[in-house]
Amino acid sequence: MLSKNIELVVLDMAGTTIIDEHEVEHCFKLAAKKNGLKASDARILSMQGYAKLQVFQTLWEEHLGENHPNILPKADDSYQDFKEILENHYQHHDVRPTEGCLQLFEYLHHQGIYIALTTGFYRKVANIILAKIGWGQSLDHNYMNIHNNAGIHLSICPDEVRGVGRPSPDMIEFAMSRLGISDKSKVINVGDTPVDLAFGKNAGIRLALAVCNGTHTYEQLAPFPNDGLLNNIAELIPIIEKINHEKV
Repeated sequence: MLSKNIELVVLDMAGTTIIDEHEVEHCFKLAAKKNGLKASDARILSMQGYAKLQVFQTLWEEHLGENHPNILPKADDSYQDFKEILENHYQHHDVRPTEGCLQLFEYLHHQGIYIALTTGFYRKVANIILAKIGWGQSLDHNYMNIHNNAGIHLSICPDEVRGVGRPSPDMIEFAMSRLGISDKSKVINVGDTPVDLAFGKNAGIRLALAVCNGTHTYEQLAPFPNDGLLNNIAELIPIIEKINHEKV
């Protein structure tokens, strides 16, 4: 009998594998304030995980009204300021893995399971983070190294999928294509936001999970469709163990 072993785990960056102490939201607030954009803390939090330009377009539409001619230029100005603020933050602050992250990475490498990181960040910021934490040095010009025995095998930003971010499944499908995986039942996605859960659900993969020690709590995530909520990312290990011992 065949075993439906997991072959790919897709993980979010900030809040899931990288500690996020709400600094991304703070950078959003600074850029919004500079441009006169009013958005509540709760609204900004609810947009975490989306491609960042899309967030500003959505917030400006809510602020100015649908089809207002200034939505796109205002969003672009805000986004440019946000990029400068965000890049400066990550260049001058420590980048650390979340609780259980390195334990999970070690397990996945031991099991021969690919690790793909996805994010709502654009490529320049993703590269700053990957370089500072030491996960990007061995990746090639396609941000990939299938032979990596530490760190990650693939990094994907909206940049690599025509700017399409979550909740569209494009980044997961791109990861599967690049790594030669066609069976969605062999793929798991883990994030820390409602849009991360929708991302996995829209991709139709084996499990769409989220951690509750990132940007959102259990109470904030529980109302959204999910296949499980984890206290930390290492709790994925027994889930994979259980799946890999199932026979079909």
